Order: sequence, then C-alpha cells, then structure tokens
Amino acid sequence: MSEKFSATLRIGDLNDYIAPSQGCVIKTENPGKVKTTPKEVQNEPVKISLKDCLACSGCITSAETLMLEKQSLEEFLSNLSEGKAVIVSLSPQSRASLAVHYGLSSLQVLTKLTTFFKSLGVKAVFDTSSSRDLTLIESCNEFITRYEQRNITNEEKSKSPLPMISSACPGWICYAEKTLGSYILPYISSVKSPQQIIGAAIKNHICQKLCLRAEEIYHVTVMPCYDKKLEAARDDFMFQVDSESETIAEVDSVLTTGEVLDLMQSKSVDFTTLDGSPVDKLLSNVDEEGHLYSVRGSSGGYADTIFCHAAKILFGEEIEGPLQFKTIRNSDFQEVTLEVEGKTVLKFAQCYGFRNLRNIVTKIKTGKCDYHFLEIMACPSGCLNGGGQIKPKPGQSAKDLIHLLENAYSENVLVADPYENPLIKSLYDEWLELPGSEKAKRHLHTVYHPVVKSISSQLANW
Repeated sequence: MSEKFSATLRIGDLNDYIAPSQGCVIKTENPGKVKTTPKEVQNEPVKISLKDCLACSGCITSAETLMLEKQSLEEFLSNLSEGKAVIVSLSPQSRASLAVHYGLSSLQVLTKLTTFFKSLGVKAVFDTSSSRDLTLIESCNEFITRYEQRNITNEEKSKSPLPMISSACPGWICYAEKTLGSYILPYISSVKSPQQIIGAAIKNHICQKLCLRAEEIYHVTVMPCYDKKLEAARDDFMFQVDSESETIAEVDSVLTTGEVLDLMQSKSVDFTTLDGSPVDKLLSNVDEEGHLYSVRGSSGGYADTIFCHAAKILFGEEIEGPLQFKTIRNSDFQEVTLEVEGKTVLKFAQCYGFRNLRNIVTKIKTGKCDYHFLEIMACPSGCLNGGGQIKPKPGQSAKDLIHLLENAYSENVLVADPYENPLIKSLYDEWLELPGSEKAKRHLHTVYHPVVKSISSQLANW
C-alpha cells in the first residue's frame, strides 16, 4: 500500500499523542524517557504509516500527528484547478450535520451544496443513499445465502458462518483486521461500504454515461468519519481498467463534514442564502417530485432492512412499519427477534461503540453468540456521531446534538424499499446483472486480511 498518510512523532512527545480512548496503538511505561536509547536517536522522527493505524480516532484527527497528503482540502482544490473531472458523493449523515448547523432541511443542503461545489468547478454531486441501497441488496442476498447454508457441511459453513457482521464501518474493520486475528474475519460481510460502492459504480459504469474514462475522474466523498480516509486508501479498493493501465482508486479523496464547513467558511460563503441547484439524479435518491428517499436507520439501516427482507423471503412474514428494537444493556445495544410457531428464527442486533463491540466479539470467540446478524459501528450512537461531523455549538450537549441530527436525518425523507429503487434496477440491468452475480462480486464485494502492525518492530528499536 502506498503511504498516503505519514506521521512524525518524537519520543519526548509520545505521551501527548496516546489516544485517550479505546483502541490505542502506542503505550509506554515511562513516556518520553527511554533510557536505553541514545539522546540523539530519541530526537529523530519516527515514521508511522497508514498500516500502523488502528482507526481509533485518537490521533488521526490531529493535524500535529498526521499529514493527510492525498486526503485534504488542498488536494481537492488542486485537482479542480488542474481541470480534472471532479465528482463529489455526499453521505446522508454529512447532509444531516450541515442541516442542523444551518437550520435547513436535508434536501436544501443537497441542492445548496450542488450549487457550491459546481461553482468551484465540480462536474456532478451525487448522494450515497443510492449506493447504500445497492449495498443493502447485496447484503440481503449474502445473508439469505449464509442462513440457508447453516445445515451444510462444516467445511462449507466455515466459509460464511453466522452471525453475519456488517462491514460498512472502517473503524470496526481496521480493529478486526489488526487486533482480532483471522477468527473474526469470516463472519464479516464481504459487501463493500456505500462509499466504495458508489466509487466502483462511478468509475466502472457511470463514467460512460458522462462520456469520461475512469482515469479522467477525480472522485471525492464527503463523510462523517475520518476513518473513511483510511478505507479509501486500501489496496483492495484499487483496480485497473485494463492490463496496460495504471492502478486507480474507486475513491480518490475523502473530506469530512467539518472540512466541507471549513471550505465554505474559507470562501466566505453564506450557505443559508445560497440558491439551490437541481440535484444530479443520475446517482441520487431523489424522485420525480423532488423528494429525497432512503431506508430507515441513521447508520445505514442494515439490521432493519436485512431483517425485513429475511423475514419475507425465508418465512413469508411481511413486516409493516419500523422495527421495534429492544434495548439491551444500554441504548447502543439493541436487538430485534422474529418468532415462528414459538421458536426464535431471526435474532438481529445493533451494536455501537467499542464497549459493546468488545463484549459481542468475546461471545463470538467463545461460541456463545446466538445472533444471526450484527450491525456493528465503532462510534457510540453510530455514524451520525462520527468524528468528522460538525461539533456541538457552545452550550449544546452531545446528546442534544445527536437528537437534532436524528430528526434532520429522517425529516421529510421518504422511506423506500431498495429493491424498488429505479436507479438500482438500472444498475443491475445495465451493469451488474443480478444480486450476487459474478459481476456484482467483482465490483461490489471485497476480502479482509489479518494485519500485523509494523510499528511494533520500530518500537523495539527505540
């Protein structure tokens, strides 16, 4: 993997950069005092590459610690000035954050951001709610396959066991790959996140509709999470258009919600009075009347959507309205079950935050987990509370902000079945064929790998 991130860390300052929360990468018994190392060596900068990051959000958000070479506003503006065909894909969580900050609706934010980005030279602004629908359909198909294979041979079952775990959170994926070893990886869904799927769609299919080649496009996503920058830089999400072409990324750069706010402020843009522009419907969930539509669930709706689909396909149960999740332990751990003839046939859970995450991982490891599906997100309260979101205003509590974000996220957004999305139907008809097809697996699925942190060898030499 190319080093898109680098950090300079001096041993004397080590204690200042130890993440105060879970997932810390570096620990020493005597921070800043390593007696066995000569003084001149102590002052030499230690390079920490992207592969050393646990995505715990403890240091990656610190400008003093990381230089985000390819993931910055400067890089974004540089590509615009060079005349690249820049496409921006906006997450619904970022949309909600800006909506709360400015007192607008999600649709107003999308139309105004379309105006703003196109004034800078951006070619198109898309909505990742569309690619999330594609992610959910592939995830539904994968879950049904796993569920139906429970009674096959142990050898086959071990390749796709239950519970199936969602794979959209890069913080969780990075933690799993680097600290949990290979035992947990088979449980994780192979479906890419909405960020990567919209990148795959743009550079493998939508580019043709725009009369562009994939290598001519510079694709930027706006996300609620700094860890999405790590995700975009994975080798697994690079591809070649043909055998003679250079490797290109599905997503070239990621900007957080807060960075977009900084960009608008640096341009002295009065966002509230900015006129809106028509939404680019080529890859955005906006109907003919101009309404936004989406699934339920502010962190992607994985548990909700897959549960309802599985209930219908496997047991003929039509579920109307929102699911009634039951709180277990705390508000960040909730479950829902389906009973048929007195037997629990489906048991799903939403598990947010490392406190709950570690508990459920222990249950899986010891064979005591009875869930069929887990929607796991590293951040407490899920993606709306991502580290890249706009911070609370003075006097505003984090809890109050989350409540406002939840309202803004769903307000005036129509609930729609991904399987009825005309955009998704056209993508399958024109490009992917069927859910779970070979083409779908090639473009929309990935693999995960146990990773040994290379920083350990560097620490041994300090």
